[in-house]
Parts: sequence; structure tokens; C-alpha cells
Amino acid sequence: MRLVAIALAMGVAAGASGLAAEPLWITEDILSKSFDLKGEAITIERGPVEGDGLSRELAQNCPPACIQPNEIAGGVATVGELEVISFLEGEVAGGTGLLLDSRMPDVYIRGSIPGAVNVPYTTLDPKNPYRDEILKALGAVKAGDGWDFGGAMALTMFCSGPWCDQSSRAIASLTSAGYPAEKLRYYRGGLQVWSMLGLTVAHP
Repeated sequence: MRLVAIALAMGVAAGASGLAAEPLWITEDILSKSFDLKGEAITIERGPVEGDGLSRELAQNCPPACIQPNEIAGGVATVGELEVISFLEGEVAGGTGLLLDSRMPDVYIRGSIPGAVNVPYTTLDPKNPYRDEILKALGAVKAGDGWDFGGAMALTMFCSGPWCDQSSRAIASLTSAGYPAEKLRYYRGGLQVWSMLGLTVAHP
């Protein structure tokens, strides 16, 4: 089905401009959405990203750059920029929380939110033989075959932007290990929205 949609979209693009361009998917299952609104035909789709260099650099096709839902896991709060700043000012400064940048190190070093710690999403995967050490560093205590997260850090996690799934994958790995959802927060806007708002970017 997806191949047919790609072929159709490429055919339309080729017919209109003489050039075949790969369409940008919204999610892995949605290329576009069309509906009727008070007699007007409406189509929602993704197009080329305009604007600053960072926005264009961060915009990729889906997968992997699929637009993320606002709620990624039950009980995990989705937060905005003001909440991230308050979290840094409160929990992080007070030593009870961490702001985690879930991206890979080569991307992290090009710029991140001040005060963020780089914990790539891949390191939290259950297959990582060192994941237990990371959980311990986050304040978890081994309890038999499971974990005691009573003293674990509060975490706010982000990655590149609303289309980046790395922080949602990291959160899924943590919740599968038993990390309490109420100790986790998801900053969906990520570095892209943070930067677009003109907020300070640190260069580790």
C-alpha cells in the first residue's frame, strides 16, 4: 500500500514539475489526510521544511523521522519549554532530577539544552549489557529480579524535535524496566522547537 502511495505521489510531483521527489510521510502509516470541512476539501501533508538551517537539517523523512504523538506513554507527562526551564531550576539544580538528551553523541555535541546530560536512547535498550549500570546511576536499586525505583531521579527527556522518536524509545525502555511513569516527562518539542524560540543552546 505504501509503495503504491509513493508511486502515485511521485507521479503527481513528476507531472507537475518534471522532477520526481520522494514524498514526506507524516507517520509510517499516514502519507496525508484528506477530508471535507463545510464543503471545502482539506488535505494535510508534509512538505519541504523552510526556514533556518537547523530546521532543514533536522527535517528527515519518516521513518525514522515520524511525527510523534503528544502522549507517548500512559502516566508520562508531556511538557513545554517553561516546564523544562522550571525542571532545570528546581529538580536538576536541587539534585533530584536530570534533563536527558536522548540523541547520539555526534549530534549532541553540535548543540543541546543547557544542563542536559547525554544518555543516548540505545544505551537504555534492554539488549545493552551495561543498562543495569545506567539504571543504578539514575538512582535505581536492584531488588531480586527487578528494581526498586523509590529513590530514582525524576527525568525529563528530549531529542531533536516533534518528529524524533529517540526520547520516546528511551522512555519505552525505561518503563519496560519498571521506571515509574510519574518520574518521567517528555519534552516533545526537543531541540528544534527550543532553538526556533530563540532559547539558549549550549555546545558541550
